[in-house]
Amino acid sequence: MDMREIKRLSDEEIAMEATRLRRKIFDLRTQSVTDKVVDSSQFPKTRKDLARLMTEASSRRIAKAPAARSNA
Repeated sequence: MDMREIKRLSDEEIAMEATRLRRKIFDLRTQSVTDKVVDSSQFPKTRKDLARLMTEASSRRIAKAPAARSNA
């Protein structure tokens, strides 16, 4: 998932996708303990996707914050 795709998502979709990726990371860790990981390259890919989602969510929160402060 690249940033262009992420920017098209709504805030709710970003939150849902982040939850899904966190679960995927958990499942990969569980599989690594039981020696059933088929593709170990999924760890960094999933973490990077999650980081991209969280970066976009954070930048959206920051963009909304000055508007709220100026009204106070």
